[in-house]
Amino acid sequence: MSNQTMTQSAGIALTKLRAGVQLAMLAVLGQWAYYGVFRCPYLIPFVSCETCPVITCWGRITSYFWGFWLLLPVSVLLAGRAFCGWLCPGGFVNQLIGKFSLLKLRKRNRFVRFAPAGMAIALAAVAIIWFGMDNPRMMIPIRTGGDVLDSVRLSFEHASFAWLVRTFIILGLAAAGLLVANLWCRFVCPTGGLLELFKGMAIFRVFKTSACNDCDACMRVCEMGTRPDEINCTNCGDCLQSCPVDAIKFGKRGNSNEQHAPDARTKVF
Repeated sequence: MSNQTMTQSAGIALTKLRAGVQLAMLAVLGQWAYYGVFRCPYLIPFVSCETCPVITCWGRITSYFWGFWLLLPVSVLLAGRAFCGWLCPGGFVNQLIGKFSLLKLRKRNRFVRFAPAGMAIALAAVAIIWFGMDNPRMMIPIRTGGDVLDSVRLSFEHASFAWLVRTFIILGLAAAGLLVANLWCRFVCPTGGLLELFKGMAIFRVFKTSACNDCDACMRVCEMGTRPDEINCTNCGDCLQSCPVDAIKFGKRGNSNEQHAPDARTKVF
């Protein structure tokens, strides 16, 4: 069996595995994500769960709260932004929305090059609100006997203007994914921006070898509109089966100029 055939088979297996992991994480973290968007009383959700008055929120479960925040650095160390491509329920939803988007933006141009700076801006805004403003509580969460829709409606009715602005920005940018594929994950998400800063320390990653001829076949199948090991790469593995010259690998990378045949620095799975 040729190296390209083996790589393509591994890519297909990874794609199926990722779909299963995403569904599992949607079941595990999905409810927390729902509370974070619609019922978290703080401007920045997911970071003040231990003092939150919404006792029904999954974030109040200590193992969930600390497990989530320990998972992020561990995932970055192991596989860069793999959390975005494999584990994040919000990323999974945006991925599904992106399948119906009008613009995929899977090509290199000036907008795609500079738009990811939006993640840095969002991350700076989050830091100012959390550290500088002590993450103010801007909404009184209301529960009505477990009626989800009524609880959400009343929360919106009794929220402050700042909380409403925050929430409609998040919902609006998620909906904008129907126009530009994965707009939130690619150009706005502060968590993605934080992981992007540290993903270079990852032990395992999807990467290009010196056999790459810049045909951009990988970019055309990438949900994040990027190439392996470049900005916004989430190590999803979807591109492994796309390369016509077998220049994409997953494993321990020595450097971007290494030959595509594995050696002591590169372990290919």
